[in-house]
Amino acid sequence: MIRTEDGEVLADEHEVADTFLSRALGVMFRRSFPGEALVFEFSRERRVGIHTVFVFFPIDVVFLDEEGVVVSKRTLRPWIGYGSERAATVVEMPAGAAEDIEEGDRLSIE
Repeated sequence: MIRTEDGEVLADEHEVADTFLSRALGVMFRRSFPGEALVFEFSRERRVGIHTVFVFFPIDVVFLDEEGVVVSKRTLRPWIGYGSERAATVVEMPAGAAEDIEEGDRLSIE
């Protein structure tokens, strides 16, 4: 479950990309999202780049620091989107799912 600090649920179910292959593929070649979100957790904060080559639908990408605070949010178009930020965690969701999230918000991933 992914929720905001005030308890709003953004995703009841999510998948964690925790292997080299699952991180490399993300949502590429899929026709829909795994659950309601895909989470990339890294061992430390670092520059992370997300692209939408071979992604067939627009996605919201939320970059979080080590404390779960949103440092950036972007909506990426299919095939040509790219976003890069320093982050410890990245959450990908269907476009529009992160509409109410703002920089500085804190998310919890359970």
